[in-house]
Parts: sequence; structure tokens; C-alpha cells
Amino acid sequence: MSPKALDYETLNENVKKVQYAVRGELYLRASELQKEGKKIIFTNVGNPHALGQKPLTFPRQVVALCQAPFLLDDPNVGLIFPADAISRAKHYLSLTTGGLGAYSDSRGLPGVRKEVAEFIERRDGYPSDPELIFLTDGASKGVMQMLSTIIRGEHDGILVPVPQYPLYSATISLYGGSLVPYYLEETENWGLDINNLQESVAHARSKGITVRAMVIINPGNPTGQCLSEANLKEILRFCYQENLVLLGDEVYQQNIYQDERPFISARKVLLGMGQPISKELQLVSFHTVSKGYWGECGQRGGYFEMTNIPQQTVDEIYKVASISLSPNVPGQIFLGLMVNPPKPGDISYDQFVRESKGVLGSLRRRARMMTDGFNSCRNVVCNFTEGAMYSFPQIRLPPKAIEAAKRAGKVPDVFYCLKLLEATGISTVPGSGFGQKEGVFHLRTTILPAEEDMPAIMLSFKNFNDAFMEQYEDHRGYSRM
Repeated sequence: MSPKALDYETLNENVKKVQYAVRGELYLRASELQKEGKKIIFTNVGNPHALGQKPLTFPRQVVALCQAPFLLDDPNVGLIFPADAISRAKHYLSLTTGGLGAYSDSRGLPGVRKEVAEFIERRDGYPSDPELIFLTDGASKGVMQMLSTIIRGEHDGILVPVPQYPLYSATISLYGGSLVPYYLEETENWGLDINNLQESVAHARSKGITVRAMVIINPGNPTGQCLSEANLKEILRFCYQENLVLLGDEVYQQNIYQDERPFISARKVLLGMGQPISKELQLVSFHTVSKGYWGECGQRGGYFEMTNIPQQTVDEIYKVASISLSPNVPGQIFLGLMVNPPKPGDISYDQFVRESKGVLGSLRRRARMMTDGFNSCRNVVCNFTEGAMYSFPQIRLPPKAIEAAKRAGKVPDVFYCLKLLEATGISTVPGSGFGQKEGVFHLRTTILPAEEDMPAIMLSFKNFNDAFMEQYEDHRGYSRM
């Protein structure tokens, strides 16, 4: 019998090329161990609520009322829900054509897009056009939509930071493009070197690749660094000179754990640079409800905003978005609440501020605890997590460990992370899943485990790591950077 359309050997080759380490071998093994009864600490993915972060009260109250609008007709509703939550629920229901169960415009509800535009204007100090804002099922869907629009074939390249979030490598593979890596400098706190960028573009062009876009992740994933205004100006000038569209992944903009480099959007810097660059450089910016102190990953709410994109192109993007009919409406409501939270004087304001500051304050402490914990371990070095939700320590694997990994048929950092998982139940992601320099090894872990559990988790890691190093080191001293 001839092969069928969905037999493995006849599948689209681009599908086979896709790799997504965050849900890869380590995650699958962790799931197996969990089924066998082992306690697993899933630090492989930035999924705050799964690791115990409590949802913020006000947005859940509003969405609960939107999901069950008959509650608004109950004479006792005011005994259970605060008046401002009731008011906001009525507001959002009025924006729909039939409640949360009805499709919205393919770009998202116009009223929510207006709220997003107002948020962007408050943040950046420059007006934003709701017609250039598309709501999406999480930021990932927006990234995928833009990459599918940009990539025309295998000779189109996308500049991506390495280490990178594998959404980018996976999506570029899926759409048949070419990933053009630019390496961040670990010894410079994961800084970006423009000379390295220029070399990456020149090398790609020498191979016949047309570099069409550049990705920045700010704050960084998995590296946790925050870009300064000076960094962003360099990047914007580079993109302008090389005629690249800049894709600004800014989903961690609420997750800042130091005061020296607050988040500043690429759009704000661009519009402050003046003409011609402020009117000509093409920029697409992404944000989500999944991160920050919201952590509403399962709600799948996000948006992208386009700057200096021609109207004909916007129309084409709208056309493709229409194939999916509508982004999920509850996610849109969460997004509206994120960009338009309770204000001073509102009944729910004090509780909202108390809850959100509590989450961010705890994350800041956990970032320090995890960095210090890693740096106390033998042959482990870790830059401080300035932002986002992750630590990305370098594991200086001894030659004997690398040889043992080869004998086991494993990439060295995968070998280490599997041993860590088996011994401690801590599920991480090997650095090789994000990209790293040859001969250097890392792992990524979230900083999301509960604050009260963090000392025990770091002690468990330290005990494993130091025993591992004792087993594989030759005791004549070893260092790699």
C-alpha cells in the first residue's frame, strides 16, 4: 500500500524540522516520572499560576461576571462583587455583539483596541492608532503571524538573539525561512555588540540570504537582561541602515528586578529619535497577559502594534487574521483589564496595588535568591536576572562529564539536566534548546517556584550539582568561560 498523507515519511519537511525545547525531551521525561509518582518541580516554562502564583482578584471578578452575565441581574450581585467590577463587566459586555460567546472583529474588539492604544500613549508619550493594533491569542500567535508575513522562502533570514526563545527558531523552521543568529555576550551581562550584528548579516548575505527582520527580546528570555535606551538606539539605527523590520518582543515589560535599567519600549525610543528614522523604520511590538504580575498564561490574551507599516500591508495582515475569524474574547477582556487597571479612588484599587506589588516584590527577591544560589555552586556561574522570569546559569561541565554524555548519546547539557531531573525532580531546559556558543553549556529555569520553597529547591540543586562535579571532575581544577 502506498504511503498515506499523514504517514510520517510524507509529512511536510518543515514540520519535522521544528524543535521546541521548552516542551522537549526533559519535559516528556518529567511527565513520565510524575505519572510514576515522583514529585516534579516544573521550572521549564514561564507558567506562574501552575507554580502557585495567585490570580489578581479584580480581573477575575470582571471576567466572571462577563462569563455569567445573568449574575448582573441578581439583586444580590453587589453583596459579592464590588461596584467597579460590576461596572467594568457591563462596559466590556457592551463592546461585544453577543457576550463572550460571540466572535469579535478579527483584529479584536474595537473598544479593547482603543484601551490598548491609550495604554501605549500613556507609556510612551506618543499617540497610538487602534487601527494598527491587532489582538491575538497570546503574543506567540502575533509573532507567528508576522513571521509568516515576512518569510517568503528559505533565502529570507531573520536575525534572532542567541540564546533565544525557541518560539522564533521553531516558527522560522515551520515557515521555511533561515534563522540568522547574533550572539549575546555572557561576560558583558548578555549585552549586544553591534559589530557582532554586522558580522552576522554579512555572513548571511555571503550565503545568499536576504536578511529581512531582526528580533529583540526585552527583557531577555532566557537571559533576563534589560536593554538600555542607548542599546535600543543602536539597534534602531542598525535596522534603519540595513533596511530591516524590528520585531520587539516586550512581553516581560512588567518583570523588572533592578532600578538601574527600567523598561523602555523600542517604540518610545524610535519616535523620540526624530525624522527620517522615526517615520521610516518599520517596527512591530508584542505584549501579553501571560507574564508580569498577571501571569494569565491560559487565558491567551495578547496584541501586536505596527509602526510605519504601509496600509496595504496592514490590509493583508487583516485578511490573514480573518481566516481564524476571531481571537478568543475572554483573553481580549483580560488584555483590556491589564492595560486599563483600577485607578486611584476606585473601590478595588488598593487591593489591586497590594496584590500586584506583592507579586513583583516576591519575584525580585526570588531572582536574587536564585542567582546567589547558583553562584554558590561548584562550576556554576550566573548573571543576575534583571528582568523576565528566568535564570540562565552556565554549567562548566568537566571533560569526563562531556565524555559520559557522548557515550550515552546525549548533548552534554541535556545529560546534566536529565541527571538533575532524576535526582531532584527539578525540570529545567538545557541551554542547547536556546542556542549557545560551542563548548559552553547552560540550563534555563524559571524563578517562579514559591518564595518559601526556593531555599529548599536551591539546596537540592546545590547538593546534586556538587555531587555531580565530584563524580566527574579530575580534581586538578577546571574552568571554562
